[in-house]
Amino acid sequence: MTTQRSPMDDFEAKLQSLWGRAQAGDEAAYREALSCLAERLRSFLRRRMQSLPDELEDLVQETLLAIHLQRGTYDPTVPVSRWALAIARYKLIDLWRRRGRREALHEPFDDLAERDQPAVREEPMAQRDLTTLLAELPKAQQHAIALIKLEGLSIAEASQRTGISASALKVQVHRGIKRLAELVRRTG
Repeated sequence: MTTQRSPMDDFEAKLQSLWGRAQAGDEAAYREALSCLAERLRSFLRRRMQSLPDELEDLVQETLLAIHLQRGTYDPTVPVSRWALAIARYKLIDLWRRRGRREALHEPFDDLAERDQPAVREEPMAQRDLTTLLAELPKAQQHAIALIKLEGLSIAEASQRTGISASALKVQVHRGIKRLAELVRRTG
């Protein structure tokens, strides 16, 4: 009797192979793995961000950046997609907190038990990588990302603190995260 593999099994097997090669230094495999993860993240986050569709791409890029910075924490015994989705969950919760959506924190994420979710910890190397990457951005983008994404200020709070319009800050953050994603792909 032949056992049928599900599309999810096939996806995870492909991703696991790509990630293993990427962790060993294969840049092409790293880019392809990030591309596969980006597609999965968009699907995962889109279902959870129906009330914030304009934030979707920013959060996908922010999650990919976090994956890049946290790649040293990856445990090969955990499926890559589970590890990446755990990071996405943290980023989504951070977004909801920044936006004051406390009630959204009680929405169910998945059937994945808390004990099955890998720990994601900040490492000094990741902080150094982030500092190096941020230094590549124009000052306005660095400042906007630091206030909104790192300090956790809302757009309105950052606008009030800096005197820059909310729409200008949104543009700076969006462009900065997009640029960071390009830098990560190149350095992969």
